[in-house]
Amino acid sequence: MKLKNIAAGVLLAAASVSAFAGDKSVSVTADGASHNWAGELGDGILSGNLDVIDFGSNLTAGTYKVGITVTGQNLEFWNTSTLNGQTGAAFQFNGLQFFGATFQGGSPFILNLRGLAGAGASYTGTYTVTAVPEPETYGMLLGGLALMGVVARRKAKKAA
Repeated sequence: MKLKNIAAGVLLAAASVSAFAGDKSVSVTADGASHNWAGELGDGILSGNLDVIDFGSNLTAGTYKVGITVTGQNLEFWNTSTLNGQTGAAFQFNGLQFFGATFQGGSPFILNLRGLAGAGASYTGTYTVTAVPEPETYGMLLGGLALMGVVARRKAKKAA
């Protein structure tokens, strides 16, 4: 009986830690343009040394190229931060922290931002999401160009 209570207590504690973290969702637009998102998440910023940010859960099925850049103050980004499992790069310049990652694949895009936050820590980010054409799109494009070539050739023969 005691073991069940201990296990339940551990699970409840673990669940509350992840709920306190600065996790959020960002609704993205796959237009290839650069967009900003707010990263100042209050007291829970990098709680437990991790913020999980979901980019692109509202996108339709398909392949996308996504790039994310994060700039922060009073914190330190770690090189163990990932975007859909791919490690990004973190570096510091004049006291500012930067993190960047790129990924090509299906949505949603999950940024696991790892680091250490100090007092008054904040970060902001920029994302770019571009739809990658499917192979069938290229086939239809080539087929259309070939058809236009046939029509142009027939017109040239008719005119001669």
